[in-house]
Amino acid sequence: MIKTPTAQIIPGTQCVISPQVPLNGFTTLNVGGAAQWFVAPESIQDLQAAYRWAQEYDLPITVLGAGSNLLISDQGLPGLVIATKHLRRIKWDKETGQVTAGAGRALPQLAHHAARLGWSGMEWSVGIPGTVGGAVVMNAGAHGGCAADYLVSALVLEPDGCLSVVTGSDLAYGYRSSVLQGTQRLVLQATWQMEPEQDPQRVKATTQEHLNQRLSTQPYHLPSCGSVFRNPQPHTAGWLIEKVGLKGYQIGQAQVAERHANFILNRGGAKAMDVFQLIRHVQACVSERWDVLLHPEVKILGEFA
Repeated sequence: MIKTPTAQIIPGTQCVISPQVPLNGFTTLNVGGAAQWFVAPESIQDLQAAYRWAQEYDLPITVLGAGSNLLISDQGLPGLVIATKHLRRIKWDKETGQVTAGAGRALPQLAHHAARLGWSGMEWSVGIPGTVGGAVVMNAGAHGGCAADYLVSALVLEPDGCLSVVTGSDLAYGYRSSVLQGTQRLVLQATWQMEPEQDPQRVKATTQEHLNQRLSTQPYHLPSCGSVFRNPQPHTAGWLIEKVGLKGYQIGQAQVAERHANFILNRGGAKAMDVFQLIRHVQACVSERWDVLLHPEVKILGEFA
């Protein structure tokens, strides 16, 4: 008789490591199978302990922030999935004009908080459905701004378990990319340079303007993972997809959005495989028509047979 794995508590910590936790509720697409093991540390120390636990058992590690920009296989993920949702501590330093936020802090929350204080520098991030950690790793950006423009430093957990402080120049930032992608280096918190004591009404107005623009041009009425493809040049991915007539095209319950063709929506009960096949279909159609290979911006994790 095979014993069913049970939850474990790492000695000396508050870390509860649970087996077979469904991940669809942790992603904005609402798709995906279960994590072999799952933990949501409430402190950096507990996260370090969970990291060591995974290394002790030679398990792969996946970090999960807001679950946006992410497609997880219906088969789930092997190893340990670490959710950063509790790492949301935030500190505003009026002397330096800097804000330090935990990896699990949502970018829109940070942008709205800065606007209320009258601090300028995060207006660009108000409509991005991600976290501080994800923004640092992928160089998130919008409205002419991006993480690389404002990052002072980030606290990173290295594969050997030690902590290091890195700067933007250390991360070799490019368009939606950094050297952290595809590694086992985990961002724990980040410090951003702001401009404090600005006109609060002006900052609020700019922040709201950016949010209104995203709400009016992008579909938020159904679950999605945000923009699916990186924008090639000179045309955007959405324009290329629209021009091949794929707006509204559907596989299973996954659909290319009518409002913005670079979004794929879960119309209710979609499987990760539906989304995956739709991504591949869009790539094939755009490649055939325009001789352009669209590169996914969404991170695809797990097995897709």
